[in-house]
Amino acid sequence: MDKSRHPKSLRVPNRFNLSGRVEIFPYDNPWVYVRVPQKYAEATKHLAERGLVPITVTLGNSTWNTSLMPMGDGTQFIPLSAKVRKTEGIKVGDTIKLSFVLRKR
Repeated sequence: MDKSRHPKSLRVPNRFNLSGRVEIFPYDNPWVYVRVPQKYAEATKHLAERGLVPITVTLGNSTWNTSLMPMGDGTQFIPLSAKVRKTEGIKVGDTIKLSFVLRKR
């Protein structure tokens, strides 16, 4: 099939690179995360199951499996565990660079 006829949203890159600020949700058990650019959310939304898109993230020397998670406003975020933040020396407010690839469920 001719891929040039597929809608733009179905052409998904092999690797996504992003730079973003580390943020925290203001709740009792808050998530620490980095927002995903809207263009990436649009490119992957057709792959979401219950709002989640499985990914493998690389940040510095750390690589782990997680999911793009919905913010509730049509955007997505990548959660950053305490273990990864400690290993990579990351604090809320830092700007970080990371990459991710889509993975199968």
